[in-house]
Amino acid sequence: MLTSIRGLTAATLSAGLLLGAAPAFASGSNSEAITNADLADDGISTDLIAASAALDGDTVVITTQPVTFDRAGEPVVEDASSMGGESGLTFSANVALTTEYRFRGVDLSGGEIAIQGGFDVSHSSGFYVGTWASSLDEQTVGYGSTELDLYGGWSGNVSDAVSVDVGFIAYTYPDAGPGDFDYYEFYGSLGFTFGPVSTTTGVAYAPGQDGLDFGGGTDDNLYLYTDLSLGIPDTPITLNGHLGYTDGSLTFTNDGKAFDWSISADVALGGNFSANIAYIEAEGDPAPGAYDFTDGAIVATISASF
Repeated sequence: MLTSIRGLTAATLSAGLLLGAAPAFASGSNSEAITNADLADDGISTDLIAASAALDGDTVVITTQPVTFDRAGEPVVEDASSMGGESGLTFSANVALTTEYRFRGVDLSGGEIAIQGGFDVSHSSGFYVGTWASSLDEQTVGYGSTELDLYGGWSGNVSDAVSVDVGFIAYTYPDAGPGDFDYYEFYGSLGFTFGPVSTTTGVAYAPGQDGLDFGGGTDDNLYLYTDLSLGIPDTPITLNGHLGYTDGSLTFTNDGKAFDWSISADVALGGNFSANIAYIEAEGDPAPGAYDFTDGAIVATISASF
């Protein structure tokens, strides 16, 4: 809600509920969101931007990467079927169960378990579209019980070691109460690979719109993030680090500026399954008596991709 798109940035079930997160997509994944779409402000590259971060994201959706799909960073799923044949189209899907849905460090499930999932269609030219969903805590967050993200963009390699992901992500809340909650953002990211080490740097930007106007005088949002991953040779384990910065409406802080960060480990379980364990935290002090959306937490996720 609030994409390293993915994240691609995290994993979900509509393809958010039946994932970003993301830019991220981006997350915060693009997430490597967006890692969603890295929008971030959500942490959602997709790699948000959101999606950039894909968006991301620190959307927390988890594929075989740290879910902070934070959409702004990684909406495009790597495990895809070639059902498209000569058309050049490939289809992929993912589903995840996570102990807490974190978007760019912000808790959107009220500390409760979240179900997530996504579906993507990509073309051999590099263009892709997808959708991702996650359950929310209706009482705590106030956006209803479901987040549904829709995104599209282009990703490809400019050299053997450098990749690019750019796109657009819309965050929607189908069963939210009265008022404007939906918003959109643009995301982009650069990925670099050096042997077992990969890094993604992304940005997600949500221009001023009704869904981001919370009455505080700021109705746009900028999310910047960097993700770093290290695959441990001869093991199924990948170590990940994420750092994001939000400036705008989606910080859940008093001054509209916040950092979020996470460290995590992915473990390939065999077949299409993977697991992730992460410590995630965002800067910010809650209002007296209010729920602490940014309190640090250990988040565990199990996911499958098809």
